[in-house]
Amino acid sequence: MNILFLCTGNACRSQIAEGWARHLGGDAIEVQSAGIEVHGKNPRAITVMQDAGIDISGQESTRVTDAMLDAADLLVTVCGHADEHCPALPPGKKKIHWPLEDPAKASGTEAEIMQVFCATRDDIKQRVQDLLDSLPASKGNST
Repeated sequence: MNILFLCTGNACRSQIAEGWARHLGGDAIEVQSAGIEVHGKNPRAITVMQDAGIDISGQESTRVTDAMLDAADLLVTVCGHADEHCPALPPGKKKIHWPLEDPAKASGTEAEIMQVFCATRDDIKQRVQDLLDSLPASKGNST
C-alpha cells in the first residue's frame, strides 16, 4: 500500500501526516507527501513532531508529480485548496479528503500558535491511525 498525502505547500499538514504514517504504519506501507506547490518545511511542524518523539526534519518538501500519483494506491488531501486543485488521478486510484485547518495561519502569542500546531498534530495522528486501522493489509502500531 502506497499512501500519498497532498496539501498546498507540503510544509505542515502533509509533512505531519507523512511522519505519523511512517511511524504508525511501519514497513506495512509506503508513504509520500507532496504539495500543489513547494513552500519548504514549517519549523513549528518539525518542533511539534519532535515533541511527540518523531523526527520529520529529513523529509523533503516536494511538488506532486505524475510519478507520485501513479505510485500511490491512496491519495489523501489534507486541505481544501489541494482537494480543489488536485491533478487528475490515474484510473483505479482512491482519494479521500481531510478538511484540516492550516496551523501556519494561527495567530497570537508563540504559546498560542504552538497550541494550534499541537492540536493539528494530535488530530492528524488520530486520522492516520484510523486510516491505517481501516486498511486490510495494514499492521499499524497503536501508540
